[in-house]
Amino acid sequence: MVKNSEQLKLKVTEALSKDMGRSLARMGPEDLERLNILVGDFIEITGKKKSVCKAMPAYRELRGQSRIQLDGITRENAGAGIDEFVLARKISCQPADQVTLTPVNIAPAERDMKYIGSLLDGLPVQIGDRIRATLFGSRSADFMVNNTTPKGPVFINPTTELIISKVRAQETVTRGAISYEDIGGLKHQMQRIREMIEMPLRYPEVFERLGIDPPKGVLLHGPPGCGKTLIARAIAQETEANFFSVSGPEIIHKFYGESEAHLRKIFDEAGKKGPSIVFLDEIDAIAPKREKVVGDVEKRVVAQLLALMDGLNKRQNIIVIAATNIPNALDPALRRPGRFDREIAIPIPDRNGRLEILDIYSRGMPLGKDVDMNYNAEITHGYVGADLEAFCREAAMSCLRRIMPDIDFAQTSIPYDQLAKLEVHRDDFAVALREVEPSAIREVFVEVPDVKWDDVGGHNIIKERLREAVEWPLKYPHLFEEAGCRPPKGLLIAGEPGCGKTMLAKAIANESKVNFISVKGPALLSKFVGESEQGVREIFHKAKQAAPCIVFFDEIDALVPIRGGGSMDSGVAERVLSQFLTELDGIEELKGVLVLGTTNRIDMLDPAILRPGRFDEIIKIPMADEKDRREIFGVHLRDKPLAPGIDNNDLAAQTEGLSGAEIASVCNTAAIIAVRRVVNSGSWQEELSSARVEVRITVEDMNNALEEVRQRLG
Repeated sequence: MVKNSEQLKLKVTEALSKDMGRSLARMGPEDLERLNILVGDFIEITGKKKSVCKAMPAYRELRGQSRIQLDGITRENAGAGIDEFVLARKISCQPADQVTLTPVNIAPAERDMKYIGSLLDGLPVQIGDRIRATLFGSRSADFMVNNTTPKGPVFINPTTELIISKVRAQETVTRGAISYEDIGGLKHQMQRIREMIEMPLRYPEVFERLGIDPPKGVLLHGPPGCGKTLIARAIAQETEANFFSVSGPEIIHKFYGESEAHLRKIFDEAGKKGPSIVFLDEIDAIAPKREKVVGDVEKRVVAQLLALMDGLNKRQNIIVIAATNIPNALDPALRRPGRFDREIAIPIPDRNGRLEILDIYSRGMPLGKDVDMNYNAEITHGYVGADLEAFCREAAMSCLRRIMPDIDFAQTSIPYDQLAKLEVHRDDFAVALREVEPSAIREVFVEVPDVKWDDVGGHNIIKERLREAVEWPLKYPHLFEEAGCRPPKGLLIAGEPGCGKTMLAKAIANESKVNFISVKGPALLSKFVGESEQGVREIFHKAKQAAPCIVFFDEIDALVPIRGGGSMDSGVAERVLSQFLTELDGIEELKGVLVLGTTNRIDMLDPAILRPGRFDEIIKIPMADEKDRREIFGVHLRDKPLAPGIDNNDLAAQTEGLSGAEIASVCNTAAIIAVRRVVNSGSWQEELSSARVEVRITVEDMNNALEEVRQRLG
């Protein structure tokens, strides 16, 4: 083994999520040059221990900073933490003839070894290293390297014999199970959490020198599934702290004093084994507002928790992390500095965050060439980490269903060649999108109608204005920022009955690919005081969580009529209107939510709702002109069997004054008349046995339908 004497001192930075488990060390091209290293060469990393990696160039934002990107497993192997210094030097690795591995988390079957071997191909290892074969997303097979032939740093190749020990690793290795690379889309939040938690646990002397007490607690709050618990576990793994997880139900005991004693015991044990992290999951269950709690147990638990957190001192080396998705339900005494020193909101991830999370969960998936994760990140608005994990899992299940007919269930295992054919394609993700909806709006989720702009005949200027109002802010937010303008909050579509208002709203919902909440006015109104307003608040809260989101109010005049109309509804409508106005343009800013309303009675709406800042744009849809009517006929006759002679220009000229809905009725009535003619002729009975019956809509059918619809309209 030839060693290069040149070595560099570099600062450790977390790796890209896609590099997890691949033993890659990314550094700036200038550092590669100083070490005389080419891309793909092997390097030795020396921290408290030594490990071996493959060299790769860092991306532009980390170049020229003397930094090296290492994943959680490599950091563990080298005995180095984030922001610590390591030494890097070039070494040569020999191909491994034989590698003996001890399973850490799962013991793979003999039939799996060919697959696992293919995942480990090219991986540099040495005795004492932990290595990982990523099977799918967060599922992985971890091994400790017990022995190698020849000795020293080697790399696994297709000719390497892998020997798996029958016994699992004696010590329970918890570090490296979850690392910062397993958390996507929360870079800013992770930085704030780390400075609050890692510094006091790893360098308590800094706080002593500054003459201040270290932070005692951090409260994480955000919607379910956004990664609060995952963050706490990753912090514990990365800081080598002892982790004590406490969930609400296991604290509460029926005997007097037991609950408080259990809580004291946990804090005592954490203090003895410091540095420790005490994680209180769903803290709202054990520390609710005391004035609103009927039971005595919760009040005593809250008081005990307050006393314990006040009693924490810097010598105990304990940090308390709490997680909740309803922070306003917590007792206010807990939320003051000195107890929970910092509250960090974990948001629903944006497009870039979703892409990072999708990369994490599709890490071990055999993806087809047609899969575009950028596109998947764009169309999954409002999805939290747990939703995106389910999205990837459902895509994999859809792929599995394809080979189900070929599986012989009498066999104990699926042959490797069958498994090797598995590939997840774009269509599988399309199926998964229909199966998994955002958890933030699950109870109000509606299937987005399959209506496209092409299905809406005419009104081209209106369609363009709607595109500008809805699609442009999503596609070109940087342009709006550059121009210093904000996108509209509300859009009101007004027009005569049947002119296509709801159809346009359906097309917007489908074409913009954002979350869509459809609100039926009467469903919001309740006879109990305060419930209707609560319903309005809930809808806007869910829309904000699932932003970007369209909230659609069809026939909005029923929900927010003019105040003082003299109706005998005990003021429900007026209270709902006031709540609606506040949500639309109150103190709390409405971001990423577009309110879309339709009405054919704009005169019935309260004037306060029509001002700019609430409904910024009022789009009045005129009656269809001849050009629009021609296009509407084109849409509704597109899939119908037409006899020669039917001309959309003639039909448009004959239907002056008819709305889009009435033209749709003419087309449908003509088809029914054609079916009626074939049935009454009786010829279809003889033709059934010999050939397919043909139904054709003739010019006469269209004229009869037009006459019938006109009579119906009076």
